[in-house]
Amino acid sequence: MSELTKNVKPVEGFDWDAFENGDADSSISREELTSKYDDTLNVVKDKDVVIGKVISMNKREVVVNVGYKSDGIVSMNEFRYNPDLKIGDDVEVYIESQEDKKGQLILSHKKARAARSWDCVNEALENDKVIMGYIKCRTKGGMIVDVFGIEAFLPGSQIDVKPIRDYDVFVGKTMEFKVVKINHEFKNVVVSHKALIEAELEQQKKDIISKLEKGQVLEGTVKNITSYGVFIDLGGVDGLIHITDLSWGRVTHPEEVVALDQKLNVVILDFDDDKKRIALGLKQLTPHPWDALDANLKVGDKVKGKVVVMADYGAFVEIAPGVEGLIHVSEMSWSQHLRSAQDFMKVGDEVEAVVLTLDREERKMSLGIKQLKADPWDTIDTDYAVGTKHTAKVRNFTNFGVFVEIAEGVDGLIHISDLSWTKKIKHPSEFTQTGADIEVQVLEIDKENRRLSLGHKQLEENPWDEFEKIFTVDSIHEGTIIEMMDKGAVIALPYGVEGFATPKHLVKEDKSQAKVDEKLQFKVIEFNKESKRIILSHSRIFEDAQKANGEETEEKKDNRKKKSTKKADQPVIAVEKATLGDIEELAALKSQLDASEKK
Repeated sequence: MSELTKNVKPVEGFDWDAFENGDADSSISREELTSKYDDTLNVVKDKDVVIGKVISMNKREVVVNVGYKSDGIVSMNEFRYNPDLKIGDDVEVYIESQEDKKGQLILSHKKARAARSWDCVNEALENDKVIMGYIKCRTKGGMIVDVFGIEAFLPGSQIDVKPIRDYDVFVGKTMEFKVVKINHEFKNVVVSHKALIEAELEQQKKDIISKLEKGQVLEGTVKNITSYGVFIDLGGVDGLIHITDLSWGRVTHPEEVVALDQKLNVVILDFDDDKKRIALGLKQLTPHPWDALDANLKVGDKVKGKVVVMADYGAFVEIAPGVEGLIHVSEMSWSQHLRSAQDFMKVGDEVEAVVLTLDREERKMSLGIKQLKADPWDTIDTDYAVGTKHTAKVRNFTNFGVFVEIAEGVDGLIHISDLSWTKKIKHPSEFTQTGADIEVQVLEIDKENRRLSLGHKQLEENPWDEFEKIFTVDSIHEGTIIEMMDKGAVIALPYGVEGFATPKHLVKEDKSQAKVDEKLQFKVIEFNKESKRIILSHSRIFEDAQKANGEETEEKKDNRKKKSTKKADQPVIAVEKATLGDIEELAALKSQLDASEKK
């Protein structure tokens, strides 16, 4: 018997026929009738929790009959957690007041739930019951859920089995939950929606894993995208498509191929013994691009493509999705200089190239772009004939010369001896620098080794023909000492020429030694045109002047002193020698003998 009818019973001895005819039994007083009517109603008290029945509802209010003389009104907001509420449902209500100013019964469903909330929550945890809850709002790390009027915490990881990217879509929803934890000390409740579906998914997972086979094609949903691959949900079982198995072509990031929540077919490539790590493939569902490559393509043909990968040694060019060829750096230019491929192109460039090699079985292809231009060495004899003059770019140095490039693929060497007629160059870097332009003249062509012998000084006439007339032996010139060495000094002379003087020829008249940057007069004591050598002396100038004046030069004085010292050091040996008188007597005797013979 329901709460509404358990106290209802007919009044004994009441004449209902007379009542219908308007002639009720006047022997029963109004007070008696009122008392008997009150006995048919439920007895309700303020602050009691009772069960009522929904008798009507609209968008704002719910009318609930609790068997009292008037019905109660409950705000629809208090039933947000239960969107399936309908007329005839039994609901718990809290008696706030039996009558307000209008005689209306005041009820609260929210307070009724709160009064029994902890009992309900504890019962749900103990019996593993499924309960309904209303998601009120977001909070740090999850959501706030209204459960029996209590604000429970729903962690983000417990909303669903898959990662949630947008929490806001769940706000305002009513969902089923399980109570997973209660902290009575802090009055905290933790609920989970994920726990409801895990058991079902676990069974689905077992069914899927038991049927997995290599080569099997399944439908899945993109669950997560990383830099190295894509995780696919196969219905409770996750598999990974590695980035290399997404497409036959180059893929920089998986987002170029797939999107989150996208449904697609995948093929099972491999899995471990427990089938917990499943490798999937997407590109394997389409034919390999090399199989669809134009059968007429051959070596020597021109192709167009896009640079997809760069390396120092070359560039990979995609001429069709999944079909790439390598342009080695040596095939980018006729130049013999080792350079980086980045000097010629970059990723994304559209290029035209010539097929150099083609191996369909190994699926390899090499390309070249320098072949699109004529080899400059084919016409080297006419374009860069011996004696012609050109402007070249300095590429690098060696101890013996300068390597230059006249044009792309046309290299040459300027020997250090062919840089200047006059300067003594120890290293080419003293004369020019890398990247600088330099004027050259072709001296010799080595077509086999693709090298030119070049000269720079040959652009001017040989000044040593004139120097021979100017710097004659014994001529005197002003010079500046520019470098001092153990063996002597380098002296800068007029007309940009340099001479050399040994230390003994650098002694000044006051017997002091000449120094760097000192400007003095020098006499030419030797001139060699072939070796381009001029030997100088400062000392010889005043020594020659002393000799002309009959004075003994310092050099002769030194020599005499040395000789005297040597004689003094020699032992004295007594030797009888013929005197001048002895010689005269012998001569007279000989004359007498000759006269006697004639007689």
